This record gives sequence, C-alpha cells and structure tokens, in this order.
Amino acid sequence: MKIGFIGLGVMGRPMAARLIDAGHELFVSRVRAISEFLVGAGATACASPRDVAEAAAVIILMVPRTEDVEQVLFGPDGVSEGLRPGALVIDMSSISPIATREFAKRIAALGASYVDAPVSGGDAGAKAGTLSIMAGGEAADFERARPLFEILGANVNLVGSVGAGQTTKVANQIIVAGTIQAVAEALRLAEAAGADPAKVRAAIGGGFASSKVLEVHGQRIIDEAFDPGFRIRLHHKDLEIAMTAAESLNVELPVTARVKELMASAMQAGLGDLDHSALFVQLRNAHETGQ
Repeated sequence: MKIGFIGLGVMGRPMAARLIDAGHELFVSRVRAISEFLVGAGATACASPRDVAEAAAVIILMVPRTEDVEQVLFGPDGVSEGLRPGALVIDMSSISPIATREFAKRIAALGASYVDAPVSGGDAGAKAGTLSIMAGGEAADFERARPLFEILGANVNLVGSVGAGQTTKVANQIIVAGTIQAVAEALRLAEAAGADPAKVRAAIGGGFASSKVLEVHGQRIIDEAFDPGFRIRLHHKDLEIAMTAAESLNVELPVTARVKELMASAMQAGLGDLDHSALFVQLRNAHETGQ
C-alpha cells in the first residue's frame, strides 16, 4: 500500500519503520537527520504534506498538537491540497475531540474519509508494535485501516464515531497522569524514609497497587532514566485538552487539574522535555529547595 506518514518524532519514527518493514511504500515529509534512516530503508522524502497526499492513498498523521494537525491538513501546501478522492486520512496524534470532528467534516467535503486513532504505549510500544490504538470513525473506514493498525498495535479498538478515539485518549491520559504522580509520590516517600525504592516497588508490584505505570515508570524512576518516552510538556498538553472538554461538559476533574498544575511547575523548572516519569524529579527538587 502507498502510505503517507507525516510526523517523524519519537513515536512516529518507529511507527513508520514498522510499516516499511511490513512491505508498505511510504512517502514522508519533514525529514530531518534523525529520521534519514527511513529514506535509507526505502521511504520517499516529499517536499510538503501536499506532495505526500498526492502520492498516497492513505495518509497517517502523528504530530504533537491540534494546531499542528490543522496546519498539516489545511495550511499552505497541506494535505487537503493534494488529497485524492477516496483517500483515507488517519490522525494518530492526540488532539482535541471537538476539533477532530470539524477536521473530519472538512476532509469529507473533499471526498475523502477520516479516522482518528490516537495511541498509548509510548516509544517502547511503537518500536515493538504493541500500541493500544483507540479509533473513531465509520466501521468501513476502520476496517480499511485495520491491517495497518495491526502492524502498529496489539490492542486495536473501534470505540465509536469520529472523535470517540480522541475522547478515549483523553480518558487514558487522565488515568496515566494520575497514576504516574501517585507512583512518583510513593517512591519519593520511600526514598525520604530511607527505604529502598526498588524493593518497595517489588514488594507492592504483586498487590492491588500493581500497574503498568508502576512497572515501567517505577523502573524509570529507580534508574533515573528520564529520556523521553513521552515528554512532560506533551502530557501537560493532553491534560489541557481534558480540562477544556470537562469544562464544556460541566464535569469536575480535581485530580487531573492538580496534576496539570504540577506538570506546569515541572515545565517552569526546565523539566518539560524529560519523560513524564520525571515528575519524581520535581518532587525531589521541591524538597531540596524547600518549596
């Protein structure tokens, strides 16, 4: 299949590589030195998103923010200017559900289809092809995309109509954020009390506190391995989306609001480009500075 892939960041690079390894022909844009290996593996570098859309029947987006998706789709030399009738746009970014529905309407008016399919699982899941993929769209469009999703993920679900995937991702990010903060606080308490955080993690890992976050990010904290992963500033962006959605629905999210504030503090302290498990560092730094 001829696939356009736009967004060659921490997640996008390994996802694109898996599609190439599976035998698909990829057309990519915004190729930088760190993603040149994809061209070496067979991808074709294009000058713009428009050129990508002209070459491909399916266009996948994996960019950071709502405004980035809008720019790639509808900006100058954007996907919309080169989109083929009958093409399928798959947005695997994590963005606003409200904007997603509007983008889908604009793409449909051009004679193409749209699926929102954000992911969870981090860079490790992207490399291993074990991402959780939560999709929104028409069933026929989802089935068209499913063979690609199954290369990229191990848990692939159609949740509902367009926008439902992004709503599910917001829910996912609420849970992950709260759990990472809880794990960071638990291991920080253990450290301050003179207990070995690694032994504490091992002891509670078989009980009711067990979770993927405790397993993966608890180990990151113990190893102090805070290279992203998933950056604090990007998770903060997702919590902003969550709070905006909650406000529009008159829903209270007190824990999410507090973790969003803590992430903002971490960003102000220069930690925004570290993995979100580095919320632990913010706790330690707060103690050391007396804040």
